[in-house]
Amino acid sequence: MLNLTDVPAAVDAVLEEFFQATAPILDSIYPTVGDGGTALREFVMTGGKRIRPMFVYAGRRCAGDKITMSETPMTPDETLRVCAAIELIQACALVHDDILDRSDTRRGNPTVHRRFEALHRARRWNHDAAHYGDSAAILIGDLALAWADDLFHGVLPVGVADQSAPSRPVPFAASAVWSQMRTEVLAGQFLDITNEASGDESTTAAERVMTYKTAAYTVARPLELGATLGGADTSMRRELHGIGIDLGIAFQLRDDLLGVFGDPEETGKPSGDDLVAGKRTALLAVALQRADEAARDLLRSSIGRALDDAEVATARRVLVDSGAVAEIERQIAERRDAGLTRIEDLDCDEAARADLRTLAHRITVRSR
Repeated sequence: MLNLTDVPAAVDAVLEEFFQATAPILDSIYPTVGDGGTALREFVMTGGKRIRPMFVYAGRRCAGDKITMSETPMTPDETLRVCAAIELIQACALVHDDILDRSDTRRGNPTVHRRFEALHRARRWNHDAAHYGDSAAILIGDLALAWADDLFHGVLPVGVADQSAPSRPVPFAASAVWSQMRTEVLAGQFLDITNEASGDESTTAAERVMTYKTAAYTVARPLELGATLGGADTSMRRELHGIGIDLGIAFQLRDDLLGVFGDPEETGKPSGDDLVAGKRTALLAVALQRADEAARDLLRSSIGRALDDAEVATARRVLVDSGAVAEIERQIAERRDAGLTRIEDLDCDEAARADLRTLAHRITVRSR
């Protein structure tokens, strides 16, 4: 199997091959449809940390050679195909998330809906450019989700794939994890927008979103999925899922801090973007619990609207002075350490444990 550091490049190679294979299909329908495929390819291939594929591969390494399932474990190359497929789900989630958050930039570039809004204006088309941009991005996200399933199952459109040599089916148990993961991330997103609309400021609501929108989808299910591909037994899969929830929540808590305090040059998003988007994060929930009445009113007045640099700085001071930042840092360390402790007890080889330790530190100590 590959070293973990080689996984992102290997996943990129699988994705590039897939995009090259599918591009003629879209182009043959009509050039503007091909434009959508090009936008998706560029979105996927020009950014992203490939965190989820690395957790899939790490889970597969944990399974090792312990064959306990009736199906033959997936090979490393077959595992890479699944790793690439999960990046297409991530593309769908991000493209749609940017519409929901009305974001202008992603990874330092215009978001997909803003890209197509600008295209509409440049070509002087009829009707509302912003609506066209949103509509195009929704459909491009849907295409990413559909293609994720195709790649997961090793299916390409007729006329592209070598139909005489179909890919080996993914084990049923792995397909079940895949299905659960897709449901959870969409449910988490639905919870997120509902919290924003209802103004739910509770830490319970914030943690529920973290669990399903991020922790399960980013770490827990990918780890479980990879282990299932390798034939891991139920005990190992359950333990990896638990480790993933701890590490995934720590990952999201770090993301909450970066969403307010991150350097735009590093994050690719404007300063204080989570406040502008009205995100009901754990960081905000803790601050609203701990701040005095005047500070709470100031924070509430800062949520969900455009802020200048002075207003962002003022909101940041409230988050720090209330003790919310220190509390979130404490929770990150607590969740990370809980995950690391459980990693040491895993019944797998030391190299696989080392991979997980590396990933645990990577996702909890970061600047973007």
